[in-house]
Amino acid sequence: WIYTVMRSYRLLMSVVLNVLKTLKSHSDKVRFVCDPVFGDNGKLYVPEALVDIYRNEVIPIANVCTPNQFEVEQLTGISIKTLDDAIRACIALHDLGPELVVITSLILSDNKNDKVITILASERVTLEENGTTTTQDRLYCIDTPILKGSYTGTGDLFAALFLAWTAREPNNLPLALEKVVSTMHSVIKNTMGKYDGTVKSKELRLIQSKNAIEDPPLGIFKARKIL
Repeated sequence: WIYTVMRSYRLLMSVVLNVLKTLKSHSDKVRFVCDPVFGDNGKLYVPEALVDIYRNEVIPIANVCTPNQFEVEQLTGISIKTLDDAIRACIALHDLGPELVVITSLILSDNKNDKVITILASERVTLEENGTTTTQDRLYCIDTPILKGSYTGTGDLFAALFLAWTAREPNNLPLALEKVVSTMHSVIKNTMGKYDGTVKSKELRLIQSKNAIEDPPLGIFKARKIL
C-alpha cells in the first residue's frame, strides 16, 4: 500500500506520479491511496491549474481516494447539497478511476439533523456472470455528531485508518467504515477534552488514544446502505 498527500508543487507531483506508475507497472498488487488535500471550506490551497493534474493524472491511477466535500466538488464538477448529489459525485469519482471512494465530511441540506456531518463510502465491485462482466457501486454512510473545535491531522488520521481497516477487512466496507468513524470520534473527543486554547493542544492525542485506534469501540456508529 502507498499513501500520499500531494500538495502544491507540480515538480514533486510529477516525480511521485512517475514512481507510482513504475511500481504499478511491476506489480498489480501495488495499491495507491490518494488524499487530495488541495482545499476546504470553499478555498483552494493550491493553484487552480493543479486541480486538473489531480483530476487527469493522479486520481486515475489511485485505488482509493479520500476527498472532503469541497475537493470532490472540484474534481467532479458536481455541487453537493443533498445526499443524492453526494451519491452522484461518488459515482463520478469512481468513473475517474478509484474503486474505493470516501467523502470525509459532508454537510447536507436534506439532513434533518444540522448537528451532524455525513461520511460517505463507496466501493465499485466487478461482477462476472455467464461470461459477462459488469460493475456495481455499493454506497454506505454514517452520520456523526459535529464536535467543537478544529484539530491538527484529522484528515491524515482518517485516511490512514481507512487504509488500514480496508486492508484488514477487504470484503466488509461498512465494518471498516464503522471502525474508522468510531476511532475518529474517540480521538477527537479525547483531544477536545484537553484543549486549552494553545496550538500544541490542537494536536490529536494519538498516543493517549492507542486503545481506540487498535480496538475501535463498536456499536456507537452503524453504517447504513444507501445504494
